[in-house]
Amino acid sequence: MILISHRGNINGPDKGKENSLPYIQTAINLGYDVEVDLWVINDKLFLGHDTPQYEVTFKWIEKRYHCLWIHCKNIESLSYLKSNVVQLNYFWHENDTATLTSDGHIWTYPGKQPIKNSIAVMPEIYNDDVSLCSGICSDYISNYKKK
Repeated sequence: MILISHRGNINGPDKGKENSLPYIQTAINLGYDVEVDLWVINDKLFLGHDTPQYEVTFKWIEKRYHCLWIHCKNIESLSYLKSNVVQLNYFWHENDTATLTSDGHIWTYPGKQPIKNSIAVMPEIYNDDVSLCSGICSDYISNYKKK
């Protein structure tokens, strides 16, 4: 089972730290993959959910390619990654039931489970059945590690 920290959260949301580089690194150091929100504005990269907050280098992202799930937050970020990157795992979605990541994973919207071999996003919101999933992305990812 792939365990993915949502924006670096492990034991619940922390809006003041989400998507910040130290917060993400802490989750990685604890053995989790991390879903991050990426913006590209004027060829500069930023992390942040609703707005671009934290400038980040491509080198920082590339170094962590094996454990980042990159949610492209604007079309420029999707185009940038498609044009410049082969090995990063990234995706774009809005309210779709599911989308495919660049690595071919099925990323599902909360409340849409069970979908075989998918990544269940925030399954605790709707008490989703995750028995068929290959991974979970959650603000409370530490709860799933204990199971």
